[in-house]
Amino acid sequence: MEPVKLVHDEQQQRVDITIGGKPFTSYIYPTTIKKPVLYPVLTSSGTAITRGFPLEPRAGERIDHPHHVGLWFNYGDVNGLDFWNNSDSIAPEKKDGYGTIQHKKVNKVSSGKDKGELDVTMDWITPDSTPLLREDTKFVFSGDINTRIIDRITTLTALDKEVLFRDNKEGMIGLRVARQLEQPSNKPELFTDASGKVTNVPRMDNEGVSGLYRSSEGTEGDAVWGTRGQWVNLAGSMGSEPISITMMDHPKNVGHPTYWHARGYGLFAANNLGQKALSDGKEELNFKLMPSKSVTFRHRVLIRSGEPLTNEQLKAAYQKFAER
Repeated sequence: MEPVKLVHDEQQQRVDITIGGKPFTSYIYPTTIKKPVLYPVLTSSGTAITRGFPLEPRAGERIDHPHHVGLWFNYGDVNGLDFWNNSDSIAPEKKDGYGTIQHKKVNKVSSGKDKGELDVTMDWITPDSTPLLREDTKFVFSGDINTRIIDRITTLTALDKEVLFRDNKEGMIGLRVARQLEQPSNKPELFTDASGKVTNVPRMDNEGVSGLYRSSEGTEGDAVWGTRGQWVNLAGSMGSEPISITMMDHPKNVGHPTYWHARGYGLFAANNLGQKALSDGKEELNFKLMPSKSVTFRHRVLIRSGEPLTNEQLKAAYQKFAER
């Protein structure tokens, strides 16, 4: 493992994380994106696996879903409020249907020879700025010459009223990947150039687009969406660099093994609570938190530069995470 350094710049509303002296990611909390996120996320060789839009548009990117920024955690129906889809693009007359996650404080910034830790507190608030939930999250960052790891341990505490997470497909830990890591597609789409100009593309150019999902249960491609699994791997290449991203769901999580809200257009998400929406009505959870009660979710994101991990290697990596 390599040394990890964290630097908090309060004025710029960010904590920068480097591994082995190389930029890895930043925890950023500007009010314009409606929730704190990790952005960008880089491989060990410095390649950004996250989409640039809407913060830093790049040529050839899709311009859908402006709320898909970096790596985030939220949900689509919390006491009837949509925290997932909120962004600056929401029309003013519709904003009363959306919730916002507001950064409150950085509790701990810890650098180390083999890992770094960041502890933060956030509030999940209603449109009238009333807090519904307190979120206490610990990020643990680590890596070596080929890999980067993010552990996100998220504790949600209901405040003075019951909180209902009604089953909804929009959740929970999400990552929006770069165009090259999407799965190839032939459907017409809207794309942007580097200046942000939007172009309607009637037929997709899949040159350099090479992503493919596969799950712990052996499911591949678009079929991963709406299935359960301990982990899902997305593998592809950016230029000459093979890259794989594996998202893992901890056995202690509510709803384990999670359903996967993984789309070919680059949304890679694990949804522990959206069972009715993702099982086509066969299951239902509607998870509740009573006042002052808490629930903790643990997820890992493993990013590898170089030859993708085999299924056996992924099983071993998952087992190591599951035993934590």
